[in-house]
Amino acid sequence: MFCSKCGQANADDASYCRFCATPIAPGRQQRIVVMRPAKSPGVAAVLSFFICGLGQIYNGQIGKGIAMIIAYLISWSLCVFVIGFITTPVLWIWGMIDAYNTADRINHESQLTVT
Repeated sequence: MFCSKCGQANADDASYCRFCATPIAPGRQQRIVVMRPAKSPGVAAVLSFFICGLGQIYNGQIGKGIAMIIAYLISWSLCVFVIGFITTPVLWIWGMIDAYNTADRINHESQLTVT
């Protein structure tokens, strides 16, 4: 069992925490909170502003980031056929928004509670 006050491990049949003397209720489930490093949504968006897909790589989505960089380069080459003037800004803006939202979602999911 883990103490709800100090988080230290105690024997399963303990009535009090051996570290801080807090009463431990028998049968009460204790929670362990695991923290992951936070991602800055602003940094992710700015990285995608300069290079489309770089924000996704910052967020840990390596494959998605590389795919976005390749799609962005193809989109730039399509400017010769005029369609690139539409697809390039769409990819660029979508990359920034996606990087921001993904970093924000990662931060909200960063607290994993194990009982």
